[in-house]
Amino acid sequence: MKVTVLQHVPFEGPGLIRKWASERGHNLEEVFLYEDSRLPEAMDLEFLVVMGGPMGAGDEDKYPFLRGEKSLIGESAQRGIPILGICLGAQLIASALGAPVEKNRFREIGWFPVKLTDTGKKEKVFSHLAEEFPAFHWHGDTFHIPDGARHAAFSEGCKNQAFVWGEKVVGLQFHLEMDEDAVEKILTASGKYWKDDEPFVQKPEVIRSLTKIHSSTAASLLFPLLDALAER
Repeated sequence: MKVTVLQHVPFEGPGLIRKWASERGHNLEEVFLYEDSRLPEAMDLEFLVVMGGPMGAGDEDKYPFLRGEKSLIGESAQRGIPILGICLGAQLIASALGAPVEKNRFREIGWFPVKLTDTGKKEKVFSHLAEEFPAFHWHGDTFHIPDGARHAAFSEGCKNQAFVWGEKVVGLQFHLEMDEDAVEKILTASGKYWKDDEPFVQKPEVIRSLTKIHSSTAASLLFPLLDALAER
């Protein structure tokens, strides 16, 4: 299977998705939108992954490629192509399906638990997950749940953490693909990103410490989800 990854910035790449693709014998095709790479055609896609990034889902004037990207996502969803959106990627899927994206009440930066909703517990793609599990977060915006989609997860700091549309389209506000190298890249690129008194923002040293603990189990959370989406 060809797995096409849309990447918005150099420091938010596929991470553990690359390892999964290699172990499963899939071909990973990376599209670097920040380098003006041409978007693929929906008819040529087999599995689409939409990565994160610091821009907003509505920043089309500053990042014109977002218009074409959302069009591609919408067409791919209608064609029944498996799609996984992570962070900004989930927001772009939501937007492509007609749902608003807006500022969240809180920024979430660091490792915080995510809980499945009662509906989420019944989803095949999440059947391997515990009711509560650790996940990496790096966002200030949040999506509304698209019409026809099922609200699958939440956290203390963000009501809408995941949705499933149809059987093969999944949006995750959180990150399961982050290993230590991926977390270090985003920390290095962030610069002076921290403010005082934010309840769901961890300091870099805390993030690094928790990454050493949680990254070792990240593949066990991510790979079964990818396997379920890749099933024909």
